[in-house]
Amino acid sequence: MFSKRLLWGFAIVFLFLSVVALVTNMPEKKSKRVYSEILETFPYEIRKEFGGLDIIDKRTGKDLDVANSKVFVAFDELLKKWGKTHIKLEGKTVYVLDDNKKIVKKIVLKNQEELHFVKEFFGL
Repeated sequence: MFSKRLLWGFAIVFLFLSVVALVTNMPEKKSKRVYSEILETFPYEIRKEFGGLDIIDKRTGKDLDVANSKVFVAFDELLKKWGKTHIKLEGKTVYVLDDNKKIVKKIVLKNQEELHFVKEFFGL
């Protein structure tokens, strides 16, 4: 009933759609050192739970309702939105601010890659 060509065609289309879905849901590249230091003060975290991954608000303990396939992209978007009001860049120094605009953390950038990451990721 089905020809081998049709079966191969379905397999190729399925493979193509899988690769497209994988690429579009990948998080952006980050500077490991700067990213990990900023995450220490970020009020959200990703936790592995029975149903998959969840984004949890550290302040309230509530989880955000995000599909498992989009957890990392949604986490990056939350970080960017938070960073617009809580991250200040002066020269090669990044200041992480709290909700009252007081400096919580100071990060000195070591090279141009880290500076480029902060400018591009947070739009500063």
